[in-house]
Amino acid sequence: MTSHQPIRTALIGLGIAGSGFHTPLILSLPELFVLCFVVDVDTSPHRPGSANDASFAAKFGANTKFTSNYNSVLADQGIELIVIATPTNTHFEFAKAALGAGKHVLLDKPVTTTHNEAKILGQLAEERGRIIYAFQNRRWDSDFLTVQRLIREGILGDITDFESHYDRYRDYLKGTWKEQAVPGGGQFYSLGPHLIDQALHCFGRPTSVTGFIQNIRGTGDLSVDDDFTVILHYARTDKRPTVLTAILRGHLLSLRKNQLRYSIRGSHGTFSKYGIDPQEEQLKQHGAAAFALSDFAIESPDIWGTLETISTPPSSSASSTSGDDNGSESSAQTGNNHSSGSIVSIPIESERGRYQDLYMNLFATIRTNATPAIQWSEAELTMLITELAIQSSKEGRTVQVPPADAVPLLKETSMDSSSTRKATTSPRRLGWSLFRSSVHRKGDTESTRMA
Repeated sequence: MTSHQPIRTALIGLGIAGSGFHTPLILSLPELFVLCFVVDVDTSPHRPGSANDASFAAKFGANTKFTSNYNSVLADQGIELIVIATPTNTHFEFAKAALGAGKHVLLDKPVTTTHNEAKILGQLAEERGRIIYAFQNRRWDSDFLTVQRLIREGILGDITDFESHYDRYRDYLKGTWKEQAVPGGGQFYSLGPHLIDQALHCFGRPTSVTGFIQNIRGTGDLSVDDDFTVILHYARTDKRPTVLTAILRGHLLSLRKNQLRYSIRGSHGTFSKYGIDPQEEQLKQHGAAAFALSDFAIESPDIWGTLETISTPPSSSASSTSGDDNGSESSAQTGNNHSSGSIVSIPIESERGRYQDLYMNLFATIRTNATPAIQWSEAELTMLITELAIQSSKEGRTVQVPPADAVPLLKETSMDSSSTRKATTSPRRLGWSLFRSSVHRKGDTESTRMA
């Protein structure tokens, strides 16, 4: 139980992110959040989840109101938090308006279409004394929590190669906005921020970036990517005795039952993982009720990862400390038997996923001034790496990552992409018109994403 009042919340956007992730998460934590409004500025009559939908109350709560008027929600003094889950190129204007109205903001990923937009929002939040928070829920995936534990406990030794994938097999177009040539469209903007954020969370700011971003299927608008490989290069440091390469991959023509998720090589072992965290699928099927399932966020043993390491020979002193599995892990940690013993494979049980932790931390950040689990500076860095990867792909070269204090904040009117809209845009003018009009602005598209 908490002695603090729950945060009165409005959700804008009823697509997959809004309906499939944010709604069940908010409703599953009634002591922390109250979903007062859902806002959908797309007023097309066949839009699912509208107020005329008979299942609205069941899906969003009996006391939740539906509106298409974002401006009225911003004017409501009782609303404290705005959750933004709209198309990416509308994020900046919606978030800027919310901060300007004195609201806290949770932004779905990618938080913006440009690094400079992210910096402007961070500055505005600081000026207004409000929290702006990035929805990087994949930090609480079961497999990524497992990876963090292996790295934290030194089981893999010094990491030299970190390979992370979000691969799928889809040889057709789904007809969504992400497949259109708009700022924030394409596979890289859709999935790349997850992989970039996880790598940065593990290893920090890279030295340089190499990107390969392209359309491999030859379907739809060929300027819209459906395949990416991004390489983050890390140099040796006092704390990192080896060079490190992080390879981030998203492929839409990967035909296999369980997709590769991680392949991580270290001086003491290799961790391989196939299959993906079950939370997204469970939330789609059960909504907020998913959190009551006994197997919620628990990966099946058939997709647990595998640690390959050197076994401890019977004559070794390390072998007397514990059983076979623990002995193998001890050997991997001490590194005393690299020239002897045999390679063994050890199944590693996946940690239980914890998407609710993000919202619980957001509550604590707003109500008790707790430290955000996801710093806004990390969201800014994710957008910087995203831009540098696109630049690298377009220019066919590796791009250096500038120091944190060497990236100036540009005036909003000089920014590229969707940010060329004037700062005085009224919330009344916000909405899907921003998204729809950008479909036709090819100049804007080319300035922010690979052609």
